[in-house]
Amino acid sequence: MTRRTVAEYASHITRLLRPLEQLPTEDVPLRSAIGRLLAADVTSPLDLPLFRNSQMDGFAVDAASVVEVPARLTVRATIAAGDAGLGAHVPGTATRIMTGAPMPPGADCVVPVEDTAADGDTVVIRRGRVAGEFVREPGTDVGAGSLLLPAGALLAPRHIAVFAAVGIQTVTVRRRVRAAVITTGTELIPAGNTLGPGQIYDSNGIALATSLEANGVEVVSVGHSSDDPAEFRKLLDAATESADLVVTSGGVSMGDFEVVKDVLVPLGGEFGHVAMQPGGPQGSTVVDGIPVLSFPGNPVSTLVSFEVFARPILRRCAGLPPIVAEELVLSHPVTSVAKRQFLRGRRLGDKVEVVSGPGSHLIAAMAWADVLIDIPAEVLSVDAGSEVKVWAL
Repeated sequence: MTRRTVAEYASHITRLLRPLEQLPTEDVPLRSAIGRLLAADVTSPLDLPLFRNSQMDGFAVDAASVVEVPARLTVRATIAAGDAGLGAHVPGTATRIMTGAPMPPGADCVVPVEDTAADGDTVVIRRGRVAGEFVREPGTDVGAGSLLLPAGALLAPRHIAVFAAVGIQTVTVRRRVRAAVITTGTELIPAGNTLGPGQIYDSNGIALATSLEANGVEVVSVGHSSDDPAEFRKLLDAATESADLVVTSGGVSMGDFEVVKDVLVPLGGEFGHVAMQPGGPQGSTVVDGIPVLSFPGNPVSTLVSFEVFARPILRRCAGLPPIVAEELVLSHPVTSVAKRQFLRGRRLGDKVEVVSGPGSHLIAAMAWADVLIDIPAEVLSVDAGSEVKVWAL
């Protein structure tokens, strides 16, 4: 791969991953559907409300009996929510009724309890009502067969609520992209172990896995390989069998132990540099039909590479809204290099400040950042007070 601009390489990655937008559908239980992309229209199997019911706690009456108030009516029964087998309403009487309880046949309005005064087995109606007041009629929310939500909607709790209200148990959604993560480097060990000489904890595995999950991807495995090509190839083969996408970190630069590049170049992988800082070394391969994105191993380079190249297309696959660049005012001057630079920044109202140096190892400082400050390749310095483009992290 020859040296590319960020825009050129981003377009390449988008083309590589575009087939993931056409993954098959699957039926999932309603409880698991939150955040999923609806793949088929959903219509209501029934009316909502399903039956005439009371909107208020009060007394079900016929409006003709309460034209002149106060009116004293005999209370014939009490109806709670869930009651059935109701007797017909007798004109000139009242039925005590609770919110959501079915209306007795023949009653045409409800007088709220605050407009009444109970007196033994009678009730005094102090304010009259007209037919239909405080009565919920069948289908006034949604009718049977009506569209509840069209295909392509991103399911939120409010959608899950209405599906449950009409008795829907499963929905058809687009299958999530399944990704496998492989980190590399003999020096890396899992957290919880005692560090030996020259060793560091592996942060890239969990960073990439959570970044993928935060952008609508299902992570099926997170593995780690030493710099042994045979070990990496074994993990890669397992990953391509279970995933739609493989993301690796490390082993892509110009050193002597670049295991990812050593294994993937013979398989057709393209490796080279993108004119950006951090995250210059990049690689991409298709192995057994599965795209493999290979990011550099320095922790900040890994995270920035994901944000710049993988996040946009993966969000589109998941139906998530795009991250749109904003313009903020730089709070202090900065200098840059002759390549596109992504500085870690922190919002200060309508301003932004740089929170760390450009070093790709400064992972702790990245925790303080909430945006990437995007400095174009041709810009070598930016004055305080200038507007800069930022991308939310």
